[in-house]
Amino acid sequence: MKASKVAYKPVGLALGALSGVLAGGLFKQAWKTLGHDEDAPDATDEDRTWQEVLLAATLQGAIFAGVKAAVDRAGAAGTRRLTGTWPG
Repeated sequence: MKASKVAYKPVGLALGALSGVLAGGLFKQAWKTLGHDEDAPDATDEDRTWQEVLLAATLQGAIFAGVKAAVDRAGAAGTRRLTGTWPG
């Protein structure tokens, strides 16, 4: 394994944690904006409909994937600017 990949591992882990926190906040805001309850439903919430549970899960997955990709890409691009090599 290249030294640049090994050196990037802690940076990637920190960016992953940051993206999770950011995505969680964005999802909460999106869920509120759509006019739903304060909290998104869990799959086992008995009082929620199938449609609401699946909508929440789909929206959450899309937001998390998009934010993770953006943060990972920005981290890799920043690493290239600093070191001259792509970490992946």
